[in-house]
Amino acid sequence: METGNQDDLGRPAGGWRLRLYQVIYESETPAGRTFDKVIVAAILVSVAVVIADSVQGWHVAHRRAFVAAEWFFTVLFTVEYLARLASVDRPLRYARSFFGIVDLVAVLPTYLALFFPELHALIDVRILRLLRIFRIFRLTAYVAEYQVMGEALAASRRKILVFLSAVLMVVLVLGTLLYVVEGPQHGFTDIPTSVYWAITTITTVGFGDITPKTDIGRLIASVMMLLGWGTLAVPTGIVTAEMTARRHARPLVGAARVCEACGSSGYGPEARFCQQCGAALPPAA
Repeated sequence: METGNQDDLGRPAGGWRLRLYQVIYESETPAGRTFDKVIVAAILVSVAVVIADSVQGWHVAHRRAFVAAEWFFTVLFTVEYLARLASVDRPLRYARSFFGIVDLVAVLPTYLALFFPELHALIDVRILRLLRIFRIFRLTAYVAEYQVMGEALAASRRKILVFLSAVLMVVLVLGTLLYVVEGPQHGFTDIPTSVYWAITTITTVGFGDITPKTDIGRLIASVMMLLGWGTLAVPTGIVTAEMTARRHARPLVGAARVCEACGSSGYGPEARFCQQCGAALPPAA
């Protein structure tokens, strides 16, 4: 799946498509910042509407208001989705990207429920309503910290996969050992159930639905609980180290650039407008 980076989508050469592109994709402009704020607010309110609509009492008492709000947000996000497709030279690349798929999934449930009204009589309609929560993922497109975290996770994926493989081997071995030690008479009816117990133990969740009864089993459980502390710390350390390395690796060429209008600083050579007030930045040295 493609990432949907705006540099890969194709910037129009001119005309109304270029102006629309600048509003939608170039958030450093005043119009772009206003557009982002409106979309973020709409996403948050629409998700709040979906959550409130799931409360049975509110759903019955305010059904018409919830339906009207849902259609308002559906039309708004549909227009935005079409505008994003129209304002780039490679619309298919955007449609196949993560954010393009999320944008589509966010509006599809309302239209599907319209064409298949019989779904309202089935439990399946709840699945369609839950799909609207995908709108919350769109917030990652408007917050730079999300992008930094995503880059750090992508760079750390091999280390994390190696670590998860080691954890998987531990829970498989110790879970099987508990199956042998405890046996079905103590709730460890099979190896999958024992591995499930090992996972809940090493992650320090500990539901307590299955517990070892023998001394050896409790000893193994104690070891797994102690291992759980390290299990939680390792992936956090991997991602944190990657984020720190990326922050230190950033070029400091633009660190001295200061907005003459509001005084904010720290802009790179690629920045053209101030993110705080929208004023034009001085040329990079």
